[in-house]
Amino acid sequence: MPRYQLARRLSELPPYLFAEIDRMKQEAIRRGVDIINLGIGDPDLPTPPHIVEALAAAGRDPANHPYPSYEGMLSFRQAAAEWYRGRFGVSLDPKSEVLSLIGSKEGIGHLPLAFVDPGDVVLAPDPGYPVYQAGTAFAAGTVHSLPLTADRKFLPDLEGIPPDVLRRAKILWLNFPHNPTAAVAPRSFFAHAVEFARRHRLILCHDIAYSEIYFDGERPESLLAVDGAKDIAVEFHSLSKTYNMTGWRIGFAVGCAEVLAGLGRIKTNLDSGIFQAVQVAGIAALTGPQDCVEDHRRIWQRRRDAFVKGLRELGCPLEPPRASFYVWIPVPKGQQSSGFTAKLLQDCGTVTTPGVGFGRAGEGYIRATLTTEVTRLEEAVERMRRAGVRW
Repeated sequence: MPRYQLARRLSELPPYLFAEIDRMKQEAIRRGVDIINLGIGDPDLPTPPHIVEALAAAGRDPANHPYPSYEGMLSFRQAAAEWYRGRFGVSLDPKSEVLSLIGSKEGIGHLPLAFVDPGDVVLAPDPGYPVYQAGTAFAAGTVHSLPLTADRKFLPDLEGIPPDVLRRAKILWLNFPHNPTAAVAPRSFFAHAVEFARRHRLILCHDIAYSEIYFDGERPESLLAVDGAKDIAVEFHSLSKTYNMTGWRIGFAVGCAEVLAGLGRIKTNLDSGIFQAVQVAGIAALTGPQDCVEDHRRIWQRRRDAFVKGLRELGCPLEPPRASFYVWIPVPKGQQSSGFTAKLLQDCGTVTTPGVGFGRAGEGYIRATLTTEVTRLEEAVERMRRAGVRW
């Protein structure tokens, strides 16, 4: 019998998906298995040297050692605004329309605390990033899942949401390029989402962490490029995936000043901002040479092409992902995602993620990442072939 009883909000949450995968992986390693880890989406490529050097220099400066400002250094927010204008053609006021985050995950998880009361509804994609659900649960809200299916190109059916749900809804989450399906949304869908959110008085939140990992020259767009979007919408961006800075914990939210002010009030009570030396490094990333991003994009594309080719040779009816470093793989007929994931780990020493871990609509798929060398991706396919995996 445990000495202390966990709060109901924790007991009602499922185990955090990636922590459970890591546990399974560690068990296999203890058995001596040579693991090919295609599970958690953490880039294996290093942070570009000029960013590391900026951190080192800033870390030696005592001016960066005290508490930082809660909303982030104005110079960092200016750099984020300038990057957004150059990349997406979106103009932002760095003082009111940019808020620094300790990684975008932090902001995504905290936003419901600012706007969701017990019983309110949050509309979230299924399958989707688990933090949309966790943040809602911590705010005592209720998630209404929006199924994403292949026949709709993994775009949610907004008009199919029941009216009684919409009356209680406060937030609509979108995520394109999408984790885990790797889908990309066209401008026409974003325009519809903005009109829909305005019509139903929703806060429209767009997680755009993977916007710079795209293939075949097809650059994803910002939802904020839609006319009037800044009145009702915010986007969550991160330096984690663009510059391989996952461990640095730095990102930003941009868009509707009123929404960002609410999130900022939560942050002033719960955190003390980002270490200024990390913000200085973030400025170096956003304003420095961007050829490193293009170089990394070419690496991701080589990996995608090699892995997709190998899977198709095994009969997998797979569409190549258009963006992100995820591959959304349908499981062979007659199998389920958790069982197929376990089989790949046991028979092939390969870690993947069951689609059902991202939501009920993820059943029938597994997610693999491209965060390992081409030779290891090809080895994963070869192990599947030797184990008799076919579609």
